[in-house]
Amino acid sequence: MIPALLPNYNRADLAFERGEGAWLWTTDGRRLLDFGSGLATTSLGHGHKALADAISAQAHKLMHVSNLYRIPQAEELAARLVAATEFADTVFFCNSGAEANEGMIKMVRKHMAETGKPERYRFICFEGAFHGRTLGTLAATGNKAYIKGFGPEVEGFDHVPLNNLNAVRAAITEQTAGIMLEPIQGEGGIREADLDFLRQLRQTCDEFGLLLALDEIQCGMGRTGKLWAHEWAGIKPDVISAAKGIGGGFPLGAVLATEAAGKYLVPGTHGTTFGGNPLACTAGNAVLDVMLAPGFLDDVARKGAALAKALDGIVKDFPTLFEARRGRGLIQGVKCIAPAGEVQAACYGEDMMIATAGENVVRLMPALVVSDADIAEAVKRFRAASTKMMAAAKVAAQ
Repeated sequence: MIPALLPNYNRADLAFERGEGAWLWTTDGRRLLDFGSGLATTSLGHGHKALADAISAQAHKLMHVSNLYRIPQAEELAARLVAATEFADTVFFCNSGAEANEGMIKMVRKHMAETGKPERYRFICFEGAFHGRTLGTLAATGNKAYIKGFGPEVEGFDHVPLNNLNAVRAAITEQTAGIMLEPIQGEGGIREADLDFLRQLRQTCDEFGLLLALDEIQCGMGRTGKLWAHEWAGIKPDVISAAKGIGGGFPLGAVLATEAAGKYLVPGTHGTTFGGNPLACTAGNAVLDVMLAPGFLDDVARKGAALAKALDGIVKDFPTLFEARRGRGLIQGVKCIAPAGEVQAACYGEDMMIATAGENVVRLMPALVVSDADIAEAVKRFRAASTKMMAAAKVAAQ
C-alpha cells in the first residue's frame, strides 16, 4: 500500500527537529554537521536569528495579499537586487527555481516575438544541465531518464557539450533565441563553465542577436564568493534565474533581467499567486542584509579557498577513492572513484551530511556563514570517513 506521503524521494532515515548554524539535531538526539545546506538553500545556516525574527514579525502582520496589489516588501527587495547587480533593471518574483527558469524561458521567447522575430524560440543548452522538474525545464535539462514517461518532450531545446564554443556556434540557427546555462552545474557534478567560455558566449550572443540566460539557482546568491557566479567572468547576461539561497530556506525564486529583455512581460503575459508575497520577500531582504554587509562575500571566498585546499589534500591522500576536486567558493565537489553514494554513506557514519551529484561526484555546500572551526571539523570527518572506507576495502580484498 502506498504511503500517505508519496514516496518519490529516496530519503535517508534521518528526521530533524532543530538546527543551529551548520549543525542539525535529529529527533533521536544525533548531532550532524550539515555540509549540504538543503542543496545550497540554507545560505545563512539554521536558526539564523535575524532571518527568523524577520519572518516571525512579518508573519504576525501579513503573509499574503496577491499580486493584485502593491507589495512594498517585494518592491524593496527588487530595488536592492537591481542596485547590487551590475546588469539588471527589473525583477520578477516567484516561488522556486523551476518557476524562475520557466519565467526566464518565457521572457526570452516573448522578447523575440515582440521584437519581430517570432521564429526564434529555441535555446542552446548544455549536456549535464539541470534546470528543474516542470515539463519545460525538464526539456531544457535534457536528461532522458528524467523525461521518460511524461509524454512528448517540450520542443525547442538543443544540447551541446559544455565549454565547447565550436559546438555552440554550429548549433545556432535562424530559430535560436538564446543560450541557457549554469555557470557552475550543480546537479551535473560541480562542472564549471570556463570563465573564457562565458566571455565567448556573451560575444557570440551579441554577434547573432541572441539573449544570454544564466541559471544561477544553485551557484548564485553569494555561494562562489561573489553575489553571482558570472561576475568572475566579468560579463553581463541579459537575464538570470535565482532561487535556493535567496530566501535562506524560505521558498523564493526570482528572474532578474535587463529592461530590453524583461519589458515585454506586461500584465496578462505571466504571473504567480504566491510569488513575491510579503513573507517571502521579507526573508529575501533579511538574507540580503547579511550578504551585502561589507566583507561578507570576501569572507565566503576566503573560506571557500580554505575548504578547496583541504579537499585537494584529501584527494591526494586517497587516490584510490577520489579523482579530483571541483568548484569555487562554498560550492565544492569531489569526483569519486568509489561510488559517490558510498562516500555519502560513510560521511553519514561520521555524522556529516553531504550531497551526491552527476558524474559520481559528492558535493560540499555549507552555509555561507559556516565558521572556520566547522570547516576544519568537516575536513576531519570527511577524512575519517575516507580512512574507514580504505580500511573496509582492504579487509574485503583479503
